[in-house]
Amino acid sequence: MKLSRTVAYAVRATLQLAQLQAEGPVPCSHLASTGKMPERFLLQILRNLVTHGILRSTRGVDGGYALVRPADQISLLEVIEAIEGPYDSTLELGDGVTDDSQAQLRDAFQQVTTNTRHQLEAIKLSQLLTPPPSAE
Repeated sequence: MKLSRTVAYAVRATLQLAQLQAEGPVPCSHLASTGKMPERFLLQILRNLVTHGILRSTRGVDGGYALVRPADQISLLEVIEAIEGPYDSTLELGDGVTDDSQAQLRDAFQQVTTNTRHQLEAIKLSQLLTPPPSAE
């Protein structure tokens, strides 16, 4: 499974927002500089995440982006699918392979896709955050 740079930036930005959730909306420029991402490209990604109900945007001097829900309610699958569309594995073999073999392979890929979707759905943003240092 190979994820695009766009997905990587989306995950990085949502994790930054999860980390800073209590601080209110975060400007795109801050996310871009902190995460070493191109700001114009990140802005498109953030808008896409807003459209898919993962982020909300606030205009104005104190504006920026924030998670719509707590980080423990947003799955990695949601972020990936907001950028790439529905996660699905399909493989067209074309001629030279029997119908039975194609059907078995299609079933195998469907099972892999289903398992992967369940695993990605189970991973919440909050699980990917670095825990704060303990105050001892």
